[in-house]
Formats: sequence, C-alpha cells, structure tokens
Amino acid sequence: MKNYPEYRGLNLPKIAQEVLEDWKINQIFEKSISSREGAKPYVFFEGPPSANGMPGIHHVMARSIKDIFCRYQTLKGFQVKRKAGWDTHGLPVELSVEKELGISKEDIGTNISVEDYNKACRETVMRYTDIWNKLTEKMGYWVDMKDPYITYESKYMESVWYLLAKLYKKDLIYKGYTIQPYSPAAGTGLSSHELNQPGCYKNVKDTSAVALFKAKKESLVLPSLRDLSGDLHFIAWTTTPWTLPSNTALCVGAKIDYVLVKTFNQYSGYSINIILAKALLSKQLSGKYRLVDSLSDLDAYTHGLNQIPFCILDEFKGKELVGARYEQLLPYAQPYKNAEHAFQVISGDFVTTEDGTGIVHCAPTFGADDALVAKAFNVPGMLVLDELENPRPLVDLQGRFVPEMGRLSGMYVKNEYYAQGEAPERSADVEIAIQLKEEDKAFNVEKYEHSYPHCWRTDKPVLYYPLDSWFIKSTQMKDRMIELNQSINWKPSSTGTGRFGNWLANLNDWNLSRSRYWGIPIPIWSTEEGDERICIGSAAELYDACENSVARGMMGKNPLEGFEPGNMSKENYDKIDLHKNYMDQIVLCAPSGKSMHRESDLIDVWFDSGSMPYAQWHYPFENIELIDENISYPADFIAEGVDQTRGWFFTLHAIATMCFDSIAYKNVISNGLVLDKVGQKMSKRLGNTVDPFETLDTFGPDATRWYMITNAQPWDNLKFDLDGITEVQRKFFGTLYNTYSFFSMYANLDEFSFQEEEIRLADRPEIDRWILSELNSLMNLVDKAYGDYEPTKAGRLLQGFVNENLSNWYVRLSRRRFWKGEYALDKISAYQTLFTCLIEIAKMSSPIAPFFTDRLYLDLVNATGLPKEESIHLTSFPSSNKSLIDLGLEQRMRLAQNITSMVLSLRKKEKIRVRQPLQKIMIPVSDAQMKADVTAMKELVLSEVNVKELEFISEESTVLVKKIKANFKALGPKFGKKMKTIAGAISVFTQSEIKRLEKDQSYTISLEGEQIELALDDVLITSQDIPGLLVSNSNGVIVALDISMNNALVEEGIARELVNRIQNIRKDSGFEVTDRIHVQILHHKKMEAALTSNKSYICGETLANELDICQVKPNNAVLVEFDDIITYIAIKK
Repeated sequence: MKNYPEYRGLNLPKIAQEVLEDWKINQIFEKSISSREGAKPYVFFEGPPSANGMPGIHHVMARSIKDIFCRYQTLKGFQVKRKAGWDTHGLPVELSVEKELGISKEDIGTNISVEDYNKACRETVMRYTDIWNKLTEKMGYWVDMKDPYITYESKYMESVWYLLAKLYKKDLIYKGYTIQPYSPAAGTGLSSHELNQPGCYKNVKDTSAVALFKAKKESLVLPSLRDLSGDLHFIAWTTTPWTLPSNTALCVGAKIDYVLVKTFNQYSGYSINIILAKALLSKQLSGKYRLVDSLSDLDAYTHGLNQIPFCILDEFKGKELVGARYEQLLPYAQPYKNAEHAFQVISGDFVTTEDGTGIVHCAPTFGADDALVAKAFNVPGMLVLDELENPRPLVDLQGRFVPEMGRLSGMYVKNEYYAQGEAPERSADVEIAIQLKEEDKAFNVEKYEHSYPHCWRTDKPVLYYPLDSWFIKSTQMKDRMIELNQSINWKPSSTGTGRFGNWLANLNDWNLSRSRYWGIPIPIWSTEEGDERICIGSAAELYDACENSVARGMMGKNPLEGFEPGNMSKENYDKIDLHKNYMDQIVLCAPSGKSMHRESDLIDVWFDSGSMPYAQWHYPFENIELIDENISYPADFIAEGVDQTRGWFFTLHAIATMCFDSIAYKNVISNGLVLDKVGQKMSKRLGNTVDPFETLDTFGPDATRWYMITNAQPWDNLKFDLDGITEVQRKFFGTLYNTYSFFSMYANLDEFSFQEEEIRLADRPEIDRWILSELNSLMNLVDKAYGDYEPTKAGRLLQGFVNENLSNWYVRLSRRRFWKGEYALDKISAYQTLFTCLIEIAKMSSPIAPFFTDRLYLDLVNATGLPKEESIHLTSFPSSNKSLIDLGLEQRMRLAQNITSMVLSLRKKEKIRVRQPLQKIMIPVSDAQMKADVTAMKELVLSEVNVKELEFISEESTVLVKKIKANFKALGPKFGKKMKTIAGAISVFTQSEIKRLEKDQSYTISLEGEQIELALDDVLITSQDIPGLLVSNSNGVIVALDISMNNALVEEGIARELVNRIQNIRKDSGFEVTDRIHVQILHHKKMEAALTSNKSYICGETLANELDICQVKPNNAVLVEFDDIITYIAIKK
C-alpha cells in the first residue's frame, strides 16, 4: 500500500515550486484546455500590460482575480482559452526611449530618423517580458504566454485598420480643428478618457489674478455706465494668468445681476469703478474691504491705513453689457484675422456665480468653452502668423511663449515644463501678475488652490490647445452605449451605474489623433486640399492601392513588394511593417488623379487595446467564425483596475457598440488599488513599495493570493500588510495542513486507503452526518459565490468551514475515534468522512490557492485506488448532494457550538481551565423545539465544556435577570431628536417586555401619543450575573454557568491536567502513539487524593501500564507546574 505523505512542517513556497515543475513536465495547463475540447467555451479577455515597465504587487492582485474565475469555470466543465497580450505602443514606450536616448520629441526626424527611433521603440518595448513571464508563472496565473497577441505586429495592426475603416464607412470619423487637451511634455493631444484617468486631476497652488479690463465707455448702452465720471473696468478672474495675453473676449451671464461699484485699487490706492456680479461681492470685496452707504464715505479713505471702502452705484442684468468694448489688456499681438471683432463683452450659459467675478476672461485659443462662445459672436482667437504665414497661438507646442511675446518669448507657461533645476524663480504666471500690478491692471493677485489636469504619463500639466485632429463620433452612439451597458454585470454594480454610467452620459467625441511616432498610423490618405480621401482597411487594400499608384506614376515601385495578399502566414506578414516611418513614404492616387499622402497622426493607443477582441485573432482576415459565431466573443469575463473604467473598459465597449452593435464583455470586475498597510498609495518616493517576487518567495503564491482575495473585496482598496499573509499562512493553510497531517498519521497507522465500500449515511455517526451536511451546504454557497463573481465571499466561507467546523469541531470531537478502538465501522466512517472533506475543500479552494490544493489532492488520492486525475485542476467542481444535507442537524449543531462558545468564554473570563470540570450549566428555553434541540446535543455540549449537568429552566425563572439599554448608533439615524426620549423609555422595560422584544424581534411603544416600533437591533440586551453563576447570551440563547467547585471536581481537574502534561511529554520524547508507558510522578500533597481516585482514568488516557508516586525526583523527569502545584514527571517504556 502507498502511504499518505507526511511532512515535517508546512513550507508553502517549496510546495509551489515543486508543483509548478510538475505542471510544466506534465503540461497541466495545456491539458486543462485540451481535456475540455468540444465543451462550451468560457471567453476571457486579457487586458494587455506594457512590457517596458516592471510588474508590481498590484499585478499579483489583478492577475489572481483573473485566474480564479478561469480556473473555476474550467472546473465547471467549460473550455477556457486565455491568450496573453502585450500593449506595445504609445507614450509609455516613447517617453522611455527618449529618456534613454537623451532626446526630446523635437529631435525625432532631425537628430534621429523616425525609422531608427521606431526601431529603438520596438527593441525597448519587450524588454521586461521575461520578468513578466516569470511573475505570471510563479504566482500561478494560467495564460497562454507562448502565443500572445502583440499590438505592434502587422496582423494585429491590420485588424485595427479594418475597425477604423468600418467606422469611416459609417461616417463616424471626422477631422476637426478644435480646442483639445494637449500635453506639451509628451507632445501630443489627449482624449477625454485619458484626461479622466484616476490621479490626472491634482490639487495645485497657482498664482491667480483678478484683472482690470478698461471699458470703452462710448460702447456701453446704459447711461449710468456711459456717462460715468472716471474710468470704468470690468474685473475678471483667472487661475491661468499666462492666458491673459490671448484674451479676446469677456463673457457674462445674460440673466445674472451685476453691479457698478466705486472703490480703490488695493495696490495703487487710486479710485476705480468696477463691474462684477452682485452675488460675488462678498467674495471679491471682503476682508480688507467694507461697504459704505454713500460716495461721501469714500473721502475719508487713506491708502494703506484702514479698510478699503466701497459703494454700490448701480445694478443691472448681464444682457445690458453685451456688445460693450474694452481695451486690450496686454497688447503683445493682435489676431491675424477679424481683429476688429476682438475685445468685446459677450454672453454664455456657462457663466455662474459660484466663484470668480461673474465675468469670465475668454482666451478662445486655450479653452473649449471659450472657443465655442466666441465663435457664436464672431470673436476671433488670438492667432498670429509664423514665418511661413501659418496661424499659430501665442504658445507653441512645447508650451513656450512665441517671439511675439517680447520679453516673455521662449518662456514656458508652466514651470513644470523646464528640465530639473532650470525653472526660473518667477513663473510665467508670476511675471504676468507683476506686469498687471505695475500697469495698474490688477485688482487682486493671490495664490489659489484648485484642481488642474495633468498628463497621465508624464505627470506634467496639460494645456487646452487648438489642434487639427481626427475624431470618432462617440456622441452619436452615446444612447446605444448607455443602453447596452445596462446588460453588463458590473462588480461592483455602482461602477457600472455610477463611474462608467456617468462617463457615458457625459460623453464627448473621441479624439483619435496622436502627434507621435511609435503607434498605429491613421490609415487615411488625403489630397492636399482634403477634398478626396481614402481610409485603408487592410494590407491587401493598401497593396492594390500602391499598385494603382505605381501604374499612375505616383511611385516608382510598390513599397509592399513581396507581400502576397491573401497569404495569412506569419512569414508573409513579416515582410511588411505598417508603422509610420514606412506608411508616410506611400503616395496614393486619388480618383481625380491627384496625389494623396497619409494623414500624419497615429491613433490613440487606447484604440489599440480596445481592438483586442478582434485583432488578437486577426479578424476578419482569419478566424472569422470566432467573432461572427460568438465562439470567442463577447467575453464572459474581464477584470482590470478601476483606472481602466474610462480606459480599456470604455474603449472595448465603444468599439463593440460602434462597429458591431454589441457588448464586448458580459461580466467585469473593476478591482481597487493595492495600498500600503496604512492606506497610502505605494510609490518609490515614499519607500513603501512591495517586491512581488520577494513576497512570493517568502510566503508562497497560495498564501499571498488567499490573503489578497479574502482580506477585501476585489473592488475595494486593499491595505497590503505582510503580517496579514503570515496570519493566513497560520490560520487557514496551517489549519488545513494540520488537519491533513492528523489524518495521514492515523490513516497510515491503520493502513486506510479507501478500499472499503463507502459507508451508508444512515450507518454513520451523527457527527459524520453533520459535517457531510455542512460540506454539501458549503458546496452550494461557494459555487454561488464564484458564480456571482464574489471570490472574497467564497474564500471566507471556505476559511470559516475549515477553521470552525472541520478543525475546531469535527476533528476535535472525533479525535479519539482515530487513535482509539478497533479498525471497524466507526473508525472507517471517520476516515472516509475526513478524507471526503479534505478532497472537496481542496477542489473548492483550488481556484484561489492552486498549488497547495493540488499537492493536497494528489497526496490524498495517490494513496488510494479511487479514480483520479493528474491534477486537481483537471477535476470537476464539487456538486452538492441534496440527500446528504440535513438542515435540522446543522441547526442543532450550530446551537451546540453557540452554547459551547459562550461557556468557554465564561471560563476564560474567570480564568477557569477547561480541564477543570464544573458542575452545572442552566439554559432557559422558550419552546419545546429549542428544548428538544438542546437535549439532542446535551452530551456533546457537556463533554466539550467539561461540565457535569445541563439543567433547563423556564424563561420566567427569576434566576436570570436581563438588562436592556438603547443602541444609540442604531437609534440616532432612525429617530434623530427623539432618540433620548426613546432611550429613556427603553431603560425602564420590564423583564416580560424584554422577552417579548427578543421573541418577536420587534416591540411597539407609545410615546407622546405616537406609536414607535423598535427593532431588536435598536437595543443592547445583556444578562446580569448573580452570585455563583456567570451568565452570557448570544444569538437569542442564554446560558448560566455554575462556577462553584467541590473536592471531587477539583481532584478530577488535577487528573485531567496531569493527563495533558503526560501526553505532551510522550510527544516531545518521540514515543509512538501506540507505545505503552510507565509513569513516575513526584509526590505533592495537593495531588494525593486526585491520583488515588483517578488513577485508572490517567492510565487509560495515557496508555500507562504503571503509575508510581515517588517521594524523590525521578530520573530524567520533566518539571510540571499548574495552579499552585509544582512536581516532576518521568515516563519510560
């Protein structure tokens, strides 16, 4: 017979390493897919990571979540293919290469060719694949790394082109000159979903200014303004003073009330007349200002000595100001076109009185709202002509002021754009604010904290900038996206209805263009005039277009020469490269005969990853049935971080909706962040990062995964603490290991190998029937939890079963059955029951802890002749047997556990050892059923708590007195101000009222003529201790423990303690469990009576043939101390 392996301690990292080798040798992952051939597919999409960065501990979390459900669904009989992927384009790669080469974007195409630059990107992007593969393997994430999809490969890019062409044909792609988020540090525009990545908006302190715009009074309609004595100024607030040179309009709210105010300039002391919104007077004229009733009150003001007085002269609506003209604030330049319409007051619906002055400074070249409202009034943006006569704003694409800005020319508008150590002490905002003060054009200048957008990759501030870009008409399909989103199961659901749902509701058109070099080129070729365009949707289409171009004399030869359209082999596709440096050399011929060049931009890298459901299969050029016949589409499940809500989750959904009128995924987990143990975000700067490899090497992947999954719901942020993994090692895996070790030791002794017929349920003891019932109930609960994408619930259910039911209750109560008695029905039933529990627990736990459970499964089945698989991951998920479930028995056992727990807690409170027997517990019973249930478990309870008797008493008995008080945490939210009055009424409840509340779970009281219904949760009920009795209550059950002790009880307690100490000495001395022994105990007066009256009991329990009481210390004796007894014990064979 083959024995069950026995181990000298639990080493989870070693087990994982050994199991991993077995998986590789036996190709278990591959078999988990091939063994399900012909089964219904379960579709999983892997969100592609970028391999030019190192993996972190958060990737272990993210990949564990993915792996759990793929393993679970495999156990459920589905075929789960999972293709790995690499995100290889975009800013992360380009910025990394620029840093390594010591160049900036401006150097590309001049100091380094685009071809060489892209070659460097291609070499860099897969730099850390070996490390990623190592982590993936080490943590047990099963995904096909041998055949991943790679976004820079020609086949993948061709599928992306197909999708773009599909959108183009649907008239969902257009070109527009608009104000867009732009990252000078990255040198490209950004889409709105990139700008809304978590952490992109940061709180910053900037110099803000309220500027004085001098009105041309003759342009004003109101006589009170036109005929005013002295200058008149509109005041407008900005947190970006660098945009003031580009101001061409001031915007008011037509229905907003404005006031004319006379006061003094706080900097110069000169008298000024200003216009601002009435509702914002208290914000702009507070602190150092004071309101006066008449103009004469202004005469007493002395600059710098007292509060600045102000007087309200008139009030009017914003519409009365529209059309008024003002002098240019900072006349560095004039708009090159329509300058005569600049510098006027206009109106817009976006103007509010929440902050500022109620008058908005508009720089149409740097604000989308500004541009929109200015266009409506024919107000030009501040564009000037460069040396090539091309219009441009006063800030270039690097974020610097252009030559027209005079002394500020070449200065970056944000200090963050300077290289480290090169930023000037005075930023552009400060320089302009100083200029305003010097020219008496500043009403107020101060530091202001506000939220400002930053680039998701460079972490530098974003500008809003006029760009010529290609857009996808997302807004046209918004309603359909919202409708389809209703059918997606979001975990948590609040993300789908909230964060994602709100994003869809406020959707903007998708800015597709990126002014970069390493990425998928926009496959659109245009004539110079833009009157003829073609969108290429395949390599074959491009090949034919090139052939036509060659035939028409546009090109000397076909750049795709050698490529065979229709040949889908890798070798054929390796002959072409669809990247920018090759595509930009291609000149196509328009139907009119004019030449067409490619639009220079690349596409948003998020479109790359959002195309993966189709591009990973080279759809529609190959594997068309996988998508069209819904074999590998849509995904049954995806999971990524919450930051992907407006990233990958959105682009998947948008492309699926717009191209296929479909969802891309059915179920999605949006996992939270992995923070440090105090809740801070992990970063190298804070020194609180955790090395994933070191963690896996130290604790093993099973404990790490189990801790991450059971500590917090996947969508909640996890406070990662290594001590928590240690606790999981001990509490769950240690308990499971100890349970197996106990089983294997005795099973090997008795040569149990499950050769006997399985014992019928009716022939098994009640304790076996109970644990099998609990096990089968657990199967239903765990299966449902996994099926509902609730891995935390599944893990906690399993943990609770192993710790409380299996180890702490079943094994402990059944221990004697394993090491005592004949190898007959009762003992065989115990072995079969525990074996079954371990096997099924291993299967249910295997999605979360794949290594340890595989070892546990194989250690168990390999010692038997039972049918088995090569791995637990090739088995089936346990199916509950209804006939084994006895809910009544489960309820009775829970009652026994509850009573036991309370009695043991009372013992602990009074520091009475469990080995010390006590005389009696009393339990009040409310009905016959409860009495019957307790009676059925009476002997079990008494044995567990080491008490001689259990006495039932009536609920009306005066032995037990209950106390009640208000639960203010529950009452407060429900009853508010009435809480104190209700609490007073609760405090005078009678015993019968308390009992009625407990029984009915609610109780209605009359208070000041009002009926108030109280729930059981609204109160706190305790039991009052009485002399000689300790009282406890839990889950509606009350126990009273008699703690008085007579001599017989004390003696028995001493005997039980001696048994325990002798057993420990046996174990420590290396005796076999079946060895008979001779015990010698040094005499102690307080032990005499106990040894005399309990000698047979002590010998029977310790397998002692002899027990001698010695007057001198025996040889090789061990010191034993308990209570006030000190003695020595020696044992020998």
